[in-house]
Amino acid sequence: MSALGLAMFAIALIAMVASGLPVYAVLLGVSALFTALGVALGAFDLALLGALPNRVVGLLEHDLLQALPLYALIGALLNRLPLAALLHRAGERVFARSAAASELSALGVGALLAPMNGSVGASLHTLSRSVAPELEQRGTSAERSAATVCVASTLGVVIPPSLVLLLLGDAMMRAHTEALNATRAALRIVNTQDVMRAALVPGLIVLLIACGIAAWRGRGAAARAFAPLPHRQALIAAVVALVIAVLLGGVAVGRLYAVEAAATGGVTLWIAATLSGHLDTQRMRLVLRDTMALTGALFALLVAATTFSLVLRAFGTDTLIAHGLHALSDHPRLLLLCVLAGLVACSFVLDAFEMIFLVIPLVMPPVLMTVDDAAWVAALTLLVLQLGFLLPPFGYALVMSRSLLATRVGVRALARALWPQLGAQALLIVAVLAFPQITQWARPSEAASSTQDAGEAERLMQEAIKAQQRDAGEH
Repeated sequence: MSALGLAMFAIALIAMVASGLPVYAVLLGVSALFTALGVALGAFDLALLGALPNRVVGLLEHDLLQALPLYALIGALLNRLPLAALLHRAGERVFARSAAASELSALGVGALLAPMNGSVGASLHTLSRSVAPELEQRGTSAERSAATVCVASTLGVVIPPSLVLLLLGDAMMRAHTEALNATRAALRIVNTQDVMRAALVPGLIVLLIACGIAAWRGRGAAARAFAPLPHRQALIAAVVALVIAVLLGGVAVGRLYAVEAAATGGVTLWIAATLSGHLDTQRMRLVLRDTMALTGALFALLVAATTFSLVLRAFGTDTLIAHGLHALSDHPRLLLLCVLAGLVACSFVLDAFEMIFLVIPLVMPPVLMTVDDAAWVAALTLLVLQLGFLLPPFGYALVMSRSLLATRVGVRALARALWPQLGAQALLIVAVLAFPQITQWARPSEAASSTQDAGEAERLMQEAIKAQQRDAGEH
């Protein structure tokens, strides 16, 4: 019966691509269909679904999800208001001595806003609307402009503390807990802070690679002269950039919680938009509507993925996958490479959130049973996901950008513009795979990390108690 779960997964992927329906609708529909089939074939008892309410309630009680609507608000503000364009124009003045000032500024805006935006799709919407037109106005070719926007929009995957990284950190904590329970290993369970610190140095290297390529392409060209910004606009841009940088840095090094930073970032953007005169009652209504729509879609995806995962486990598909991966348990690096290759393939079809909710819980526990450093695995996962979103011809960022950008760019032209970035990032992944120490530079020593701060320890304890209560209710 485990094969039915694999068929269920394959049908869900095909339906996501072919139907055009929202992902949560596809997952719920396929789950209902295969639940009926499983009960009819005697694969499991219908009473098993009684565990679903406990799982959903436990999911919605998660403290980390408080940040989700706040990230959605930030994305809606950035998408509806010209703040990104203002930051881009200010950044051009900062890099005015370089011929690649516009591209460097676009990457800087992506590094600031993509982690706050929440998702690759939201960042693409913002940058394609506000930054891409200005790049083309400065004489940047259409393919280079599209490549810059694609790379900048995916920086939020690898630069802490994006919502993608926070949710992956939580998923890795659950997978690590499952792996340690299975192996009875006496190791400290990885947490979100470990994942953020592990991803910090590789994420900054990705940003430096992109900036270096942009500067290299602009070599030999004359720098463009930019007129000074009005004092009010320059002040607003400087304050917004400084506040966002402080918030991101505070969360990345563990001084601030994600919910606090997201709330402060949302209020900062709201004040900046109000002072700039761009936020009236009508636009605020549109911002709140977009926020509610995105928040509802993400929570619906959470519930649908939880339902889908429960049915998969009822068929025993997780056990089948674990047994298949355990065949490579004597070769941990080969096992990890196979899983990372599978994640790249899935990234052609699934967004980052869908990958975290559907794929990570299935494939990561077997990996973490053989690999001790869960934070290193998480950092590699983020790098691979970000690379997968940029791979021609089906990378998520590429496909989405071609429908959003005003100037349509061919796949070959876009691939030529992206190949230096893709090649350099592939080498970075190889380096991180060969030298895990790259992900350990920003992490404290084992002795220091063995004692978690009181707030984090209390949160983990509460999560464990809730999980035990849910398991007791299921049995």
